[in-house]
Amino acid sequence: MTTLRRTRRNRPAARHLVGLAALALTAPLLQSCGLFGGDKLVIYNAQHEQLIEELAPAFEEATGIEVELRHGKDLELSNQLIQEGDASDADVFLTENSPAMSQVEAEGLFDELPSSILDTIPAQYRPESGLWTGFVARSTVLVYNTDLVEESELPDSIMDLADPEWAGRLTFSPTGADFQAIVAAVLELEGEDSTRDWLEGIKENGTVADNNLVALEAVNSGQSDVGIVYHYYWERDRAEDGDLHDSSEQHYFTDQDPGAFLSISGAGVLESSDMKEEAREFVEFLVSEEGQQILADSYALEYPLNPAVELGGVKPFGELQPPQVNVSDLDAEAVVDLLTEVGFL
Repeated sequence: MTTLRRTRRNRPAARHLVGLAALALTAPLLQSCGLFGGDKLVIYNAQHEQLIEELAPAFEEATGIEVELRHGKDLELSNQLIQEGDASDADVFLTENSPAMSQVEAEGLFDELPSSILDTIPAQYRPESGLWTGFVARSTVLVYNTDLVEESELPDSIMDLADPEWAGRLTFSPTGADFQAIVAAVLELEGEDSTRDWLEGIKENGTVADNNLVALEAVNSGQSDVGIVYHYYWERDRAEDGDLHDSSEQHYFTDQDPGAFLSISGAGVLESSDMKEEAREFVEFLVSEEGQQILADSYALEYPLNPAVELGGVKPFGELQPPQVNVSDLDAEAVVDLLTEVGFL
């Protein structure tokens, strides 16, 4: 198993894509972007900074509620919330992937959301508990180099990438929250033994990339035949006329395969919040048509989960065939344990 690192910088807009999910339990360095002074709604944000920074001013203008964004990574912030407990400053928690939401939910730190919020998002994209909701999603894809592989040669299942046929042909980034969410889905759908076998197989077959952009570059340049990423990495590069997509395409797994997993970004209100009413207003705005349209019109190219809003220019959301996964059952700690056991962390 070798490791790839990106040695040149893509266009500046792509820098928002780069990031590794730190797993340490120490508190992250947080950025604050409060605008006006005075009491503000404090949002611990693990979603992409640019995306939420585009939405927050619209919420402030619509409601008069001032927002302070504190940015970090999924498991950094979820572990910080658990450490802080009732003493946390946070009113709202936003994530990029759902396992961090499940972690905070399991600690009993979320307040129940009202039906006005929950009913806006289809039930499969929020937990049965009603303690948080999804608001955008990204699809797992297999990018492939079109000069090296015909689409007809690609595996029927992401699980097949552990087969000897794919030895030396695969790149992925196992240390990031994105891949860890995919592993969480495989664990939920296939069980621990099969997930361990799969991880051991792709470790034997694959090249580890520092992040998803490096994986994308490896495939596009022909260093690797295929790579596991989320759809928006390739789609953003295409939209920005970047240099990481021109020799590659995306393959979407079907038939509810684990490789068709949809990773859900979550939003929840903290039980310890002193501004619960305002926090609920923020989440309600986030899932409203207005809020979801802002997200759909942004650079992010993530799928809005309010059915009234569609994302253009990408594979239609209704054509995806993801597996049915209870978003609250995705176990971040079990995934970290498995990745550590196999030797990825």
